[in-house]
Amino acid sequence: MNVAPFYDGWRIAQERLVERIGDLSPQELALRAAPNLWPIWAITAHTAAVRPYWLCHICEEPGAERTPFASFVDEGWEDDLDHPRDAAELVPALQSTWTIVEDCLYRWTPDMLQDEFPRAINGRVQMHTRQSVLMRLITHDAYHCGEIAQALGMHGLKEVDIWTGRVPTLPTPA
Repeated sequence: MNVAPFYDGWRIAQERLVERIGDLSPQELALRAAPNLWPIWAITAHTAAVRPYWLCHICEEPGAERTPFASFVDEGWEDDLDHPRDAAELVPALQSTWTIVEDCLYRWTPDMLQDEFPRAINGRVQMHTRQSVLMRLITHDAYHCGEIAQALGMHGLKEVDIWTGRVPTLPTPA
């Protein structure tokens, strides 16, 4: 048995993010919640790039080569704010990195979730489990979807509603 059924809501959030980013113009993708914060395009790029970082670079899963981030470890698109990305780049980035997530969810079993992987950072080694990486990625996606929703809302635009499609809606009883 794989772990995919336990994380199905994440797929729906991914679909809503892709839909919303795909609808945004370059001007809308350039919006920020504050002057010192990333524009929406950079938040989106960062969200996508972190997936192969953790799953491929740290957990040693295949698939980074199928994404625009195959050679990125320390820097991503968001590190070059002078090169804004548009929906035509961001949507495939989100979709291609999601395939790595999906591959892992369908291949990993509950018994594999406690397997550990080292991450060297700041002269120390951290030990991460597959479970901790999944939780990191889920919360990371949600955090940045919230940032995007806030930036859109501050500019009078429809937010990213990651819950749409998750909960069945019934007619109100008379």
